[in-house]
Amino acid sequence: MTSQTLSPRLFFPFPAAPAGMPAWLPTLRAYSGFRVHEAKAGFEQQETLGRIGSLEIKLASKAKHVRLAQKLRYQVFYDEMSAAPHPAAAFWRRDVDQFDSICDHLVVFDREARGLDGLPRPKVVGTYRLLRQSVAERHGGFYTAGEYDVGGLFAQHRELKFLELGRSCVLAPYRDRRTVELLWHGIWTYVRRHQIDVMIGCASFDGTNPDKLALPLSFLHHHAQAPEGWRVRALPKRYVEMNRLPKKAIDAKSALRALPPLIKGYLRLGAFVGQGAVVDRKFGTTDVFVALPVSAINQRYIEHFGPGAERHAA
Repeated sequence: MTSQTLSPRLFFPFPAAPAGMPAWLPTLRAYSGFRVHEAKAGFEQQETLGRIGSLEIKLASKAKHVRLAQKLRYQVFYDEMSAAPHPAAAFWRRDVDQFDSICDHLVVFDREARGLDGLPRPKVVGTYRLLRQSVAERHGGFYTAGEYDVGGLFAQHRELKFLELGRSCVLAPYRDRRTVELLWHGIWTYVRRHQIDVMIGCASFDGTNPDKLALPLSFLHHHAQAPEGWRVRALPKRYVEMNRLPKKAIDAKSALRALPPLIKGYLRLGAFVGQGAVVDRKFGTTDVFVALPVSAINQRYIEHFGPGAERHAA
């Protein structure tokens, strides 16, 4: 997100098509797995970004890879968790939204996976969705803008390039250090290749009752809130107070144990959170805004992956 202020936009099923383009085309793109050209720029077709054992990470270069990522998201968000699918998603058994056609999709493959017939059949076991500011500005904005007032953040940091992270998930048997490390290696490679300055996104707690999340939400409010100039606020109609317990009543160890692994990981890297949570009833989650400037990343993580993302390079 550069100098342009982006408006919240998640209230239509798909973005308005550009002048001269049929209104149904963005919908067709999202379900087919096809994407706009600029969402695929910067990497060679089929380029492997990293490898650990049988796992390798790539950017989806084919529509079928995007569809496989959508299928994995459905398995995790709808079958395993408590998201409520709309009829089209339930029919196709894929998690699809309007942003899929303008995003890049990181996908982790297990190259040694086998099908029910016992034959080798590589499968997608992890995914992350990436949306660059330059692409978002040409196609209506960021997913995050449907929950948080991000326009002021971009206006205050006109000189910086933003990247939105979202739709992160890993198949249950693969939720280990290898897969997560490979996903982060892919993100770091992408960040370096596109000279990204700041990563943003919505990270989620399972459940829609903020009172049951009082301890971790209050911990984030008191101990991880963004400094002035970075303090993005939830949209007024969606704002849920995070300051539910006084600071002195919070047991830090218990609060950290209650944090989802993804949010805990962001904090370790150097991220901070915005003001107010948002209840997302479609996905059965309570969301918080997360910002991670590259300049704030703990140096030991940069050294771990390598300044040029060489640690797991294929």
